[in-house]
Amino acid sequence: MDVLLALTISALFAIGVFQLLRRNLIRSAIGMAIVSNAINLFLLAAGAYYGEVAAYANEAGQRSDALPQALILTAIVISMGGFAVVLSMLYVLSVRYKTSDSDEVKGLTH
Repeated sequence: MDVLLALTISALFAIGVFQLLRRNLIRSAIGMAIVSNAINLFLLAAGAYYGEVAAYANEAGQRSDALPQALILTAIVISMGGFAVVLSMLYVLSVRYKTSDSDEVKGLTH
């Protein structure tokens, strides 16, 4: 199961990086979201502790650690805010230049 999880995370990361390197800005934004999800899965897999009961349960036994889950929830909220900013910038670029191709957008280098 660990090998399958590692292959899934690496495939998601590779797909996200491939999409980030595309010339289409919308696909680059989607690639950023995929890379963010791959990193969150990696953090969850690396910080997972297999306790006997859930972290929020009031039962006796060894509890799982809730810190990785809390950090990933924070990372998801922050990445969604960043994704909203990127989408708003893409909207402004597409209205102003009438394209989503990064090669056709002029005037950003000055």
